[in-house]
Amino acid sequence: MTPDNIAERMTGRVEPIEPDRAEAFLPSPVIHNHASFLQWLPDGSLACAWFAGTLEGRSDIFIRISTLAPGATQWSAADQVSDDETRSEQNPVIFAEPQSGSVGLFHTAQPGGRQEECVVRFRPIEQTAAGVRSGPSRTLDLPKGSFVRGSMVVRDDGAWMLPLFLCKVLPGARWTGSHDTAAVAVSQDRGESWSLTEVPNSVGCVHMTIVPLGDGGMAAFFRRRQADFVYRTESTDGGRSWSTPEPTDVPNNNSSIVAIRLADGRVALLCNPVSATDSPARRESLYDELGEEDDGRSDPAGGVAAIWGVPRAPLTLCVSTDGGKTFPQRRIVDDGPGTCLSNNPLDGRNKELSYPAMVQGPDGALHLAYTFHRRAIKYVRLAPGWIDRH
Repeated sequence: MTPDNIAERMTGRVEPIEPDRAEAFLPSPVIHNHASFLQWLPDGSLACAWFAGTLEGRSDIFIRISTLAPGATQWSAADQVSDDETRSEQNPVIFAEPQSGSVGLFHTAQPGGRQEECVVRFRPIEQTAAGVRSGPSRTLDLPKGSFVRGSMVVRDDGAWMLPLFLCKVLPGARWTGSHDTAAVAVSQDRGESWSLTEVPNSVGCVHMTIVPLGDGGMAAFFRRRQADFVYRTESTDGGRSWSTPEPTDVPNNNSSIVAIRLADGRVALLCNPVSATDSPARRESLYDELGEEDDGRSDPAGGVAAIWGVPRAPLTLCVSTDGGKTFPQRRIVDDGPGTCLSNNPLDGRNKELSYPAMVQGPDGALHLAYTFHRRAIKYVRLAPGWIDRH
């Protein structure tokens, strides 16, 4: 599909493709759409948030949200819910607070490609007859360089646990990804203040996705800067401490993942199971198209050599019966070249199927969203049992 073909399909209409599958390309008035996040809202609507503008890292990148009402076959228009014209606002995370039913949006905000200068912001959001509306933003008291991507988890004592990765740099250097580590931000006062619990020995482990397993046990899964494997850590004390991450049997291409616990207790992982050993494709850095001087490449001494440009396809659903240690059951959701040597959404070079989001509905159906060639966010609904029918 060409960028123009994709744009023609960005109507938000949910159309059946197969008896157990339906799809839509979400509406957006801008050309660059990336990093979707799905969340059920209190009224049963499904919300999809993502960042959108002209190019990742530019100051015209804002957060947008579209919703799908219960039983509807049409996604709403994409409302802009962030507004800082001096920073690139990225990686939305919607949180529906279980007790009060209030809904909030966490997202990042950074100057250009300087992820080491990033802050995390929060703003309340609400549904209105005219769409989704956001309230004033507040910057969280977290270290500069904090980045979010994974879903909030509520601990057994009611504390909020927000997975982070920390974009660290050597003195005088700019961000490359070589020194990133994982942590969990914990709030015991409903988001007013935060403390950090760092994941030990986690250099290169980012986009932490926490999956409660029951009886106080949790697992969390990581994208890897080294583009080798999806890594896993576990907690036996309800998320208060974490083990050193170890590799699973699923390859990773230094691109985002999402994992959830299914209603039947299995763990589902949606990702691109490709590693750097599978392709020689490379790019110099994530933001090398911004044209910034000294775009951040630096000596990874004490860190890891971050690998960029490994193809981001196929998009594959992987299922585990052992708490996410192994994923023997796998089925491709979408496929293509996966080329990601450019973030440009208009020249036709980008073919990635990446940055997935996933939730399960009350009926057991899986709802997925992901980046389609950087031009659009694609939504897929899979009927209950889809993974087991092949």
